[in-house]
Amino acid sequence: MVKKNTTATTVSSTAFFRTTAVPISWIETILNKIPLPRWAIYALAGVALFLILLIIICCCCCCCKRKKNQKKKEKINLGNLKGKVTTSLVQPDIEKLAQNEYRGRLQYSIEYSYQKEEVTVAVKQAAALKAMDSGGTSDPYATVYLTNDSRRKSETKVHRKTLSPVFNEAFIFKVLKTEIPDTAVVIHVYDFNRFSKHDMIGEVRLPLGEMDLHHIIEDWKELTPGGKTEQERLGEICFSLRYVPGSSKLTVVILEAKKLKKMDSDGFSDPYVKVGLALNKKKWKRKKTSVKKNTINPYFNEAFTFDVTLEQIQNVDLIISVWDHDKVNKNEQIGKVFLGSRASGNGLRHWSDMLAHPRRPMAQWHNLQPAEEVDKILSLKSNFKLPIPEALQRS
Repeated sequence: MVKKNTTATTVSSTAFFRTTAVPISWIETILNKIPLPRWAIYALAGVALFLILLIIICCCCCCCKRKKNQKKKEKINLGNLKGKVTTSLVQPDIEKLAQNEYRGRLQYSIEYSYQKEEVTVAVKQAAALKAMDSGGTSDPYATVYLTNDSRRKSETKVHRKTLSPVFNEAFIFKVLKTEIPDTAVVIHVYDFNRFSKHDMIGEVRLPLGEMDLHHIIEDWKELTPGGKTEQERLGEICFSLRYVPGSSKLTVVILEAKKLKKMDSDGFSDPYVKVGLALNKKKWKRKKTSVKKNTINPYFNEAFTFDVTLEQIQNVDLIISVWDHDKVNKNEQIGKVFLGSRASGNGLRHWSDMLAHPRRPMAQWHNLQPAEEVDKILSLKSNFKLPIPEALQRS
């Protein structure tokens, strides 16, 4: 009887401990699986946390130093720019903002006559123009020209104190069929100022080669900032050069010219060509072709021969100039080019090819340049004086 009670008491106590035992957490289970004493595990965890904190602090310090260095550099750069405009450093996109500023829009129409070879450009009206005056208005007017003859410009009447002027004015220009791909209509809108320079509000550029000119074109287009004035196209000329050292003969053959600048009111010119030589920066010899009437694409095929020794050829400038003949007024110069050892680009290349291939004619096209620019480079003296013998000088 005593044994049974003892067993019962033992069983009941075991059951009590099972029900009252605290459940083991997942952290404890992981720690129990690590084959290290608890103190070692805690020490390693502390070292790991310390290293992580140290890395984070180092990264923050590096970022702060970089920002401070950048600020110092900016201050130093701005301080060193004495007397210079620093707006570009503070506001680098200020010019782009000005270019993208809305300037208004323009209504136009274009009509081309294939029979007459004329283009009619009508400036209809403008809307929402940029205000150029202090009162919040403008005094707008428009100018029209073609890129193939920028010298001839037409302009509308001035409309006072308005941002939406109605022009309704048309202008006629001569444009050959062959010139259409290389010609554009340019319309500039200005603000009129009585006592100062007129301000450009904007421009519209219309390439004729990109239009279907078989019907009338009418449309609106936004104004853009006025671009740089394109260099006036004066035309091209083709000629050949041939030099024979043995006979000291320089032969220049003026072959043809094309797309010459229109000098007459009818849209044509009466061109002829002058061929001149300068020796040691002094005018020397000159000849000229016949005049070709009413054309901007003349064909000459005229040859001129000059006596030039091998010693002189090194110091010779060949000057080719194209002129417009006028019976009443003074003949006008269309443009010119020069070749020789002092030339550059296409002129020097053509001259060098001639000297490198004696007795062989070398032909090439050249773009005509403004006469003022060529004369400035040449710096020629007006008259060529022959050297006086020493005997005469002594006497």
